Amino acid sequence: MASVTEDLEMQRHGSGSLQQNVQQHRGSLHAFLHTLGLAEYFPNKILTLRSLQEIKKDSLSDKKDDSLQAIPWAFLRKLLMANTKSRTLDCASENEETNDWFSESNIDISPNTLDLIVALYACADSFLQQEMTLKMSMCQFAVPFLLPCGIQNQCTLMLWALRGVLKEWCPHSMSKSKGFVEESVVCAKIPLVSFVRLRNCSLSKSQVINHLLSESQQHHDFFCHRDMKGGCRPRMIANGMVEMCWYLPGGNTAIDIFPEPVAIANLRGDVGAFETQFAFLTQVSKAMFVFLDKFEEREQKMLVSSQQLNSKLFFVVNYQRDTHPDVKSSIQAVMEALKLTKEDIIVKSQNINMAKLTDMICSTIRKSLSEPSPSLDIESMSRIACEFGISVDELTSKASSSAEQAAQNIIKGIGVREIVVYKKNQLPLQGENWKRLAQIEKEECRLQTAGDTKLEDYKAELQQEKKIIQKTQSKYKITSAMSGFINAVTTNDSIERAFFLKWLGYKLDMRSRKCLSSLRHAFKEHCRQKDKESLAKVDQQLLDSSLGLEHYLREMGHIYEASLGSSKRLDELPKVAAELLQEGFPLELLDGDASSIPEKWINDVLMELHRMVGQKSRLLVLTVLGVQSTGKSTLLNTMFGVQFAVSSGRCTRGAYMLLLTVGEDLRTELSCDYILLIDTEGLKSPDLVQLDNSYEHDNQLATFVIGLSDITIINVAMENFTEMKDILQITVHAFLRMKEIGKKPICHFVHQNVAGVSAHNKLMTERQHLLEHLNEMTQIAATMEKKRGISKFTDVLDYDVELNHWYNTSFMVWHSSNGTC
Repeated sequence: MASVTEDLEMQRHGSGSLQQNVQQHRGSLHAFLHTLGLAEYFPNKILTLRSLQEIKKDSLSDKKDDSLQAIPWAFLRKLLMANTKSRTLDCASENEETNDWFSESNIDISPNTLDLIVALYACADSFLQQEMTLKMSMCQFAVPFLLPCGIQNQCTLMLWALRGVLKEWCPHSMSKSKGFVEESVVCAKIPLVSFVRLRNCSLSKSQVINHLLSESQQHHDFFCHRDMKGGCRPRMIANGMVEMCWYLPGGNTAIDIFPEPVAIANLRGDVGAFETQFAFLTQVSKAMFVFLDKFEEREQKMLVSSQQLNSKLFFVVNYQRDTHPDVKSSIQAVMEALKLTKEDIIVKSQNINMAKLTDMICSTIRKSLSEPSPSLDIESMSRIACEFGISVDELTSKASSSAEQAAQNIIKGIGVREIVVYKKNQLPLQGENWKRLAQIEKEECRLQTAGDTKLEDYKAELQQEKKIIQKTQSKYKITSAMSGFINAVTTNDSIERAFFLKWLGYKLDMRSRKCLSSLRHAFKEHCRQKDKESLAKVDQQLLDSSLGLEHYLREMGHIYEASLGSSKRLDELPKVAAELLQEGFPLELLDGDASSIPEKWINDVLMELHRMVGQKSRLLVLTVLGVQSTGKSTLLNTMFGVQFAVSSGRCTRGAYMLLLTVGEDLRTELSCDYILLIDTEGLKSPDLVQLDNSYEHDNQLATFVIGLSDITIINVAMENFTEMKDILQITVHAFLRMKEIGKKPICHFVHQNVAGVSAHNKLMTERQHLLEHLNEMTQIAATMEKKRGISKFTDVLDYDVELNHWYNTSFMVWHSSNGTC
């Protein structure tokens, strides 16, 4: 391992040819992967997200890592749960129990954090890379933009890995009343500001950037730096990596650091050893800051040669008392060659502290942003990267290219204002006939609108109308869009299918966001006016204008059900849906638009799944209930590292199920083979609360999902007790109905936005008050349901006032008031 470090030290100082440096880096990568026990995953990139989602004893353990080989898995588990401390690597030494602080064997041997990240990206497949990037962004970590040389002897631009990252901001040019901008970071034209260093500059640019992006009262380490645990160890393979993070204004001119969004790039290592990355960054950056102690002749030539590129260069000189006397003359030579002024030189002298330095850099950045030169999006940068010989992850995958084309063919011709027409023409089976059919099936159970008609005659009328609708549904021919969709998802290539579903989801979300923005603004206006008719109309427009991946999967289910009554049965479709569940894709369980379940479709999908797993399909079902937009989907994603849709321009509607495998070492203990997660739409939805049937809708939803569940998590916000009481009343009714059928589920309460880490100990009184309210609501609900002998909440379900409460100081990932992400 020592020889590897020496080789990389030579590369860092620019010695040897470029080819030698590349070969040294590859050798170092292989050696490092072998040390971490990851060699089997490289270069085939077979480390997958699905393999990490399996519920095993190791994945539930919080014990200190006892070997280098355990560190990568511990890091990934924490990262997938969006743990902001996941970068803190801690490897226990073999001699730890001796308490001998001075023993050589008691030295922390954890790797450099950046080396670990590069190693995992080198071993991960495209989808795990994408999920790692998303979770790092959620934790406000800088994410890989350019990875160092890998299998193809060239660095790689992570375009595909960045596609899943959405950001929201309010530029000062747009008032808050008009709403925020929400866009994918690869499509947004956000100006890029880059930071690089010459040789071993004694001033840490990562620490400077962290201070620059942080408010004075809320410091955050966006970039790893030498003073962080795991950041001070020598880097072995991360030199040459470019990381990126974003500053996003919140629309408050008093506290926003920059009036517009800014992307920050940071090149690791000596820029003199990575001229390709430097040349690329100078081409795509609005401004570039070069940190240095002094110039050497080689660096002077390199910088002079860069003057024909697009970026504006600024030099941050760490000028101390012991600085070499030739520094002034070398800086003067470069200034003359590049035609720089004194404004282009920022001198960090001993009497300038970090706050003053960051103010000077901020001022320079603002001035650069005010210049009217166009900014590039990352998609455009990827085309420039190819000109510099930089690989692009998205372009190297044939499966991704063909999948994108298939997705584009399906949605071509959809304009922003044409989604309603498109859905009517291409997804007809989930239209008015399906919604009417759902109403009939509910009415067959309730018989509430029979009027003066005899019940038997009324039932016959409903049955007759139902048959007519079903016959009409069965006559529909498969549209061109659904034909392309079914062909794409029935492919035998599971990787191409996964790429297709990702691409289609991204393209649909992009269109829906643009259309839904104006409708949501109109909905807010009607809410202020309390116009119920207009609210209902706009709410229907919101439903009609929403178009996502779930609509195509829903249509596939309707096509299957319609084929059951014809000679052209499509029996392969449930198998496809079962395979998608096995691969980790959520499947719609309850249609949120019609509030109905395609019973035959869901039953056949689950039966097919039962056969596929060899009839080992014991399930533990877990559901989350709560108010809309309180982070229910994010809670499940964080707990289990899964991918329920969040922040896609629309809230969850209906209910979705997702399957997790339980490891062999836990199946006996948990008495199940799989955990089925159910994500639901929010109760007390602002979109529905203005409508007359919103309370009935919430009751039906709660009863349905609680009836399916073994464990129910009630997600509540501590700051709104009235809202919490409404939710509890809804859920108590549902639990009471479960008792009637002999089911007694387990309930946990997750309290969000609780101040203080000692909340559980200090809020005992509040928990007792909550139990009193629960008992009171249980008595009221029991009276309404005409159930005797029920006086306490614990009569309805298993509940412990101490063990069934969880407190989060801020479950959602921390966001500062200025929107920095």
